[in-house]
Amino acid sequence: MNLRHILMTGSFLVAASASTTMAADCAIDSGRLSIVGNEFPAIQTVARNAQACDGLSEAKANLTADHQKINLAGMQGDPAEYTTAIVANSSIVALMNEDVIRPLDDLVAAYGQDIPKNQLITINGQVMAVAFMANAQHLVYRKDILEQIGMEPPKTYEDMLTTAEKIRAEGILEYPLGGAYMAGWNLAQEFVNMYIGHGGDFYEPGTAQVSINNEAGLATLEMLKSLSAYMNPDYLTHDSNATSAEWEAGNVALMNMWGSRTGVLMDAEGSTPEVYENTMVGAPMTVAGGDSPASTLWWDGWTVAKNISDEDAAATFKAMKHGISSAILNNETMGEAVWMIEGYQPAPVNEGVFSAISMQTTPYPMLPHHGLLHTALGDNIADFLQGKESAEQALSDIEAAYMTAAKEKGFVN
Repeated sequence: MNLRHILMTGSFLVAASASTTMAADCAIDSGRLSIVGNEFPAIQTVARNAQACDGLSEAKANLTADHQKINLAGMQGDPAEYTTAIVANSSIVALMNEDVIRPLDDLVAAYGQDIPKNQLITINGQVMAVAFMANAQHLVYRKDILEQIGMEPPKTYEDMLTTAEKIRAEGILEYPLGGAYMAGWNLAQEFVNMYIGHGGDFYEPGTAQVSINNEAGLATLEMLKSLSAYMNPDYLTHDSNATSAEWEAGNVALMNMWGSRTGVLMDAEGSTPEVYENTMVGAPMTVAGGDSPASTLWWDGWTVAKNISDEDAAATFKAMKHGISSAILNNETMGEAVWMIEGYQPAPVNEGVFSAISMQTTPYPMLPHHGLLHTALGDNIADFLQGKESAEQALSDIEAAYMTAAKEKGFVN
């Protein structure tokens, strides 16, 4: 299967097409490279390959699940601590809003004319990032456990609840569901997914005026709460790493997880044959009878900091371009991501992301004000899930928090 004509957020197109193989020396005479980004395997591979370039006066990477808490501060100095941030649909917005990343048009013209245009993330007429992979959240399930209870992989969240109840009722697992429900960014992302699946619109048409305190918003919160009843009681502390660890320990049978994480779940490291040999991926699920997956389609890519010298900017651009060259592809890395790199051959582990693409999953909103709503969601959903307030009150709190922030930033009057 080829990854072709994937319509992502805005006006850009992403496809599994080619970056040509670069010279091993990366053509760098001097300059530094300092990367900040997430820590999953695909990004580790890119960072490792970029750091291998000769000629860099400095080559380091800080890959951490907390990257969104440190990348902005690390790029605001002069010079910036980080010369590049690896970002996605949502996380690039905060960096653009604070003017800490530079347009790449001049660097593309000088050193990147061979980068396919469909990898150049163009926002307001300027290239702001270079994409190297597609991603989405989708179903992951234990084949052996579903066979044991005589159930098919769920296609809807309602089916997931039914399956979870049967697993619990038959005494197989007390908490059969997993999910990255950590209060904050992760929990907000689950709301975004589920709200889209319910057909909700985040804003009044053509405005930044929030509009989630409605039937779709209420149904979204109720479904999140229903799912949480089948999760480990500590689910509000579980990010993708903790959820993956729960899976590898054999404590979970079903979850909605990032495609970029599934390779780790299906290898032998840190798990047992019973778990990794029976770990399977499925398509994103729908909800409430809708046709749109309750998920979002993403790209991951790299940027270049604004507050660095032209020498460092050029060195960073060349190194990161090498970092996403076909040199990174081998039997081990092929399954780490849906790569947008020449020579990529889709692996079974990536079938969930391909399903998300074929189902026309909605891209994550890349709007300058949406990060404010994401933050408000992450700060205010947990109280509802813990029974401390009603769904209506939670949605009111979210809208109030967003409006305060949006007015401060000038997005609404």
